[in-house]
Amino acid sequence: MHNICIYIHIERERERQTDRERDSRLYIYRYIYWLSIFIYPYLHLQLSIVAKTKNMGFFKTESMVYKPVKEVDLGPESSEFYLRANVKAPRMAGILVKVFAWFLESRIFGTLLLYILKGNNLIHKLIRDAELEEPPIYTPLHPFEDLKEQDVKCIESDLSGPEQVRLAIDCLPVSLEKPLNGSNLPFYRWTISDYSKAYSSGEITPLVVAERFIAAVHESSSPPLQMSFFINYTAEDILSQAKESTLRYEKGAPISVLDGVPIAIKDEIDCMPYPTTGGTKWLHKQRPCTDDASCVKRLRLCGAILVGKTNMHELGAGTSGINPHYGAARNPYDPSRITGGSSSGSAALVAAGLCPAALGVDGGGSVRIPASLCGVVGLKPTFGRIPHSGVLPLNWTVGMVGILAGSIEDAFIVYAAMSGESPFHQSSMLPKLNLPKLNGTTPVNIKLAKSVEWFNDCSDDIRTCCDDALQKLHKHHGWKTVEVTIPEIEVMRLAHYLTIGSECSTSLSSYLQKLNFAELGWDARVALAVYGAFSGKEYIKAQQIRNRQMQFHKKIFAQADVIVAPTTGKLLT
Repeated sequence: MHNICIYIHIERERERQTDRERDSRLYIYRYIYWLSIFIYPYLHLQLSIVAKTKNMGFFKTESMVYKPVKEVDLGPESSEFYLRANVKAPRMAGILVKVFAWFLESRIFGTLLLYILKGNNLIHKLIRDAELEEPPIYTPLHPFEDLKEQDVKCIESDLSGPEQVRLAIDCLPVSLEKPLNGSNLPFYRWTISDYSKAYSSGEITPLVVAERFIAAVHESSSPPLQMSFFINYTAEDILSQAKESTLRYEKGAPISVLDGVPIAIKDEIDCMPYPTTGGTKWLHKQRPCTDDASCVKRLRLCGAILVGKTNMHELGAGTSGINPHYGAARNPYDPSRITGGSSSGSAALVAAGLCPAALGVDGGGSVRIPASLCGVVGLKPTFGRIPHSGVLPLNWTVGMVGILAGSIEDAFIVYAAMSGESPFHQSSMLPKLNLPKLNGTTPVNIKLAKSVEWFNDCSDDIRTCCDDALQKLHKHHGWKTVEVTIPEIEVMRLAHYLTIGSECSTSLSSYLQKLNFAELGWDARVALAVYGAFSGKEYIKAQQIRNRQMQFHKKIFAQADVIVAPTTGKLLT
């Protein structure tokens, strides 16, 4: 009887297991069906293209023939056609993203789907099959031209970080004394100068600032705010640095104006004693952090308090700043909105007033986009200006260490501290470092280049705001706006996407071979699948486009000093 009961129990379990498996299959089939609704338009459109070009060969599309650079008109009346960005990809969330990622990663469906996606987004027409006469260029370095710049201070290449900071301070205007604790303002961001003056006067110490900083971060990381500024920070390390800085001030021997100033580091940059995760849960296990990055060493030599590793979009492969492992860094102006990315935590910390400056890395807007959405200053320096050693090599030729700061002056000071060649990567092609004399009394004549159609390709409120800024610069400083045409902007965007995607996929290839993809977020999986689909031919064609654009920009900079445009085209939620 006992054996019969066991047998009945086993049979019932088998029936329940069969029911669960059937329900699971139905569940998967249902979502594959719905996903096919997204995929069908791509298949239909691509097959239509094939039907129209059947005499040209299977899956062959028309190609673009580009005029030589010397024949392209860059003037305001240019006949060059402005092609608006029109990203064609299914918009989805939740389970659909997971199924879509599965399709992309499958050998059969993925190859076809990626081919169609690239074709529909004009990568085949404008990049892969394009005809260009310009050779490719792989490192974006310009030949040095010793221009007679207005009101600048030339910096010698052998100076230390503190010496460069001192010279940068000499270029700044003398600021008016501002009441710090006695201000009636509901919110006031302390600048680097504010910290330095308060420390030197004994009004406050770096140790007190560190204690208040730790308390503020703890409060903002807890409900109901849950701002998710950091991936990693250690109170003990912050307090240890603050105590050393406090002792230096007590002895009357601060290293520089940055001594005791809290600065945060994006978790794409090596900074001891923290692991460098790149916003993942796995990368630091395969690539341990053993030393500070060169830029971090220079800040540490200036006495800055390095307060931890900030949140970021996973692998920098997105611009929302939402991280599936460490939470979404929230916008301090409205916690229901995003910060932008990928340097999301750095921008949010500065906007919240917890740090006057923070480091990010910018390959395709990852400093400038969150700076724009969080209302702070974002600077992506020229290639090679700041040493890149000790930074995750996610994109070798487009990614640079950048700065997020509460003011232009603070970005200027941090840039001066970090800039200069690495002893391991010296180049004779870099121009001399010239710091602008912002305290000069002689008016500086600046010309602003405005590509009208590109400038106006944004929402009305942003366009109005940016136009007002140009009018104020003209009214108060006499700066004139020159209308130009920047051709092939959408082609440039696609070539950039090909470049950054190919370099990211290649740099991570050895790690991804050992990785269980379940450890990746779904949007990162989709991005890596697309990146891995780019071919060597497409990458080289993208570098030909880069050469064209560098020549176009060189011509524009011959008649203007700055190209102006909105950073983000519309408000994001």
